Amino acid sequence: MFVRPFITASLFTLAFVAGLGQAQPPSTDGIETGHYAIEPYHTQVVFSLSHFGFTEFTGLFSGASGTLDFDPAAPKADKLDITVPVSSVLTTSTQLNEELKGGQWFDAAQFPNAHFLSTDVKRFNATDIGVSGTLTLHGVSKPVVLKAHLVGAGINPLNKSKNIGFSATTTIKRSDFGVNQYVPMVGDDVRLTIAAGFVQQ
Repeated sequence: MFVRPFITASLFTLAFVAGLGQAQPPSTDGIETGHYAIEPYHTQVVFSLSHFGFTEFTGLFSGASGTLDFDPAAPKADKLDITVPVSSVLTTSTQLNEELKGGQWFDAAQFPNAHFLSTDVKRFNATDIGVSGTLTLHGVSKPVVLKAHLVGAGINPLNKSKNIGFSATTTIKRSDFGVNQYVPMVGDDVRLTIAAGFVQQ
């Protein structure tokens, strides 16, 4: 009695999944030129560094704000301006969260934000982009290059807004920014992995 509806539903599911599999790969060529604002709820900055050489310790920052001006036909005109509150730092330890906000580490009271402003954008192919810019952290500004990859672009099915999303990676030395606590026992090289979502304005 229930076999036919079950088979019909299963075939429908398979057809739907197959249809998703036939979607075209993302490309910056298909993104609409415009001014985009960061979507803070789906944007994260994950950091990872060596902990005494025993483990790779990871945490994240959230609550980012900022904008992206994007023109697929003119990469030189692209501009990324992002601010991340240092007090948003989150690890697996509540005690460590508070310690990292303190004066021996990020000193969030004196330097509340990390800020990245692009200076040059290079398009390598349809999905990969190099974003050079200045990172200001702990009151120190240094050049940084982000290796960015287009994850996807299109219409948000819930609110019909135009969205684009990128992943990006880079490695910095925290001592370059004056965050020296426990170097080199706790790693100086900090790997940043960024998930960034943007909504057209």
